[in-house]
Amino acid sequence: MKRMLLATLLCGFAAVTLAQTPPANAPSASTPAAAPAAANATCKSQAADKKLAGAALTSFMKKCQADATASCNTQATGKKLAGAAKTSFTKKCVSDAIGT
Repeated sequence: MKRMLLATLLCGFAAVTLAQTPPANAPSASTPAAAPAAANATCKSQAADKKLAGAALTSFMKKCQADATASCNTQATGKKLAGAAKTSFTKKCVSDAIGT
């Protein structure tokens, strides 16, 4: 009985481990090819694609700008920027992300 329980547990752990392993040919999120595609999708172009107008456009742009600011601050921290360099980088990064 103990052997059967042990075998069942081992099969369960093996199934969980195999389920978490990504396929070898799947591109990862950190590949350089994925970055330009995300960079081309500015907030303005996304809003135009969704055909937003009025309050929906304003709300979307505010959220998109907040997300871009957070992302750019994270990138600036990752590049170990501080002071004026960080401010300049963040301003340009957000501007590029919004599409102005």
